[in-house]
Amino acid sequence: MNKLQKIFASGLITFLPLAVTIYIVYAGVTIVENLLGNLLRTILPTQYYIPGFGFLSTLILIFLLGLLLNNFVTAGLFQRLQEKLTEVPLIKVVYSPLRDLMNLFSRKQGGNALQKVVLVKFDGGQKEILGLVTRESFQDVDKNLQIGADKIAVYIPMSYGLGGYTLLIPKSQVIPIDIPVEKAMSLALTAWIKTDSQPKS
Repeated sequence: MNKLQKIFASGLITFLPLAVTIYIVYAGVTIVENLLGNLLRTILPTQYYIPGFGFLSTLILIFLLGLLLNNFVTAGLFQRLQEKLTEVPLIKVVYSPLRDLMNLFSRKQGGNALQKVVLVKFDGGQKEILGLVTRESFQDVDKNLQIGADKIAVYIPMSYGLGGYTLLIPKSQVIPIDIPVEKAMSLALTAWIKTDSQPKS
């Protein structure tokens, strides 16, 4: 019976991550397909619509938007449009955080956004926790907050979850480490658990 349990566990360990990954990819493609797919279904005759048109049209739209944002004239227009959107109370609550989140993961933002991995020292330097530097300057933040020039913002991801918290701490309390951000996120999200590539029999 113990042998059967080990065989089942080996199969489950292999199957479950694969199944979840396929489901997430499928759900993502379905969402993108429906963004413009529903509109195209109402415009095109039924016999002319092929599944996947919505997905392809969304990708083309995103690419065209990127081209416009790289044009000096249209980029200025979009910038003014974004400023107007952030003036609308309800839209500001949703749009601004989403824009900031996308900028956070963009490699264009001065090379600093989520590009530096550090170990944060606490408890007198006896303990350390992995974090990602999200801001090294607070000059554009309200001066009433009185954040010292020696402080930086460090995001601490939570294990087995999509949440986390941010610390404003002195630079002297962090140790930069040379590992990719993706590796750091993987270690943090999995609680640094070491797994064998092949389950033991």
